[in-house]
Amino acid sequence: MMHNPQAEPEARIRNAMRQLLTGPIPDGLKCDVKSLCTLAGVPRATLYRTYPHIKAEFDRQRQAAQEAGQQPDPRLAQIERLKAEVATLRERLSRKNTELDALKEFQATALSRLAAQHDDITTLRRQLDATPAASVRTLPR
Repeated sequence: MMHNPQAEPEARIRNAMRQLLTGPIPDGLKCDVKSLCTLAGVPRATLYRTYPHIKAEFDRQRQAAQEAGQQPDPRLAQIERLKAEVATLRERLSRKNTELDALKEFQATALSRLAAQHDDITTLRRQLDATPAASVRTLPR
């Protein structure tokens, strides 16, 4: 039986590819080409030069998994989920800031009206105090 020297690295790359795509992904690694090479124990240059078909297959399978809503790398899935949550929270914050601005404007208008009414009441009281009691009529009940 003939020994094929390329069979061993190719098998390691394919095993590493399977592990990265189906999990679990070892600590410190991601579902990417660099981690594929690290896990397989193959230099990246070798992957690009000798096994470009495997790299292309890895990229296709990873892309297909992502398009299907599956994320082989749970950390990347968590990052995507957190990005969506941040976007939602930013939108909520923007709406709340708009509401807050409207409430501040309403408060300023209300305070301005109250101050004007207070000035009117104060003026009327001064006028009442300055008017002799005999000239003030009592209204019928």
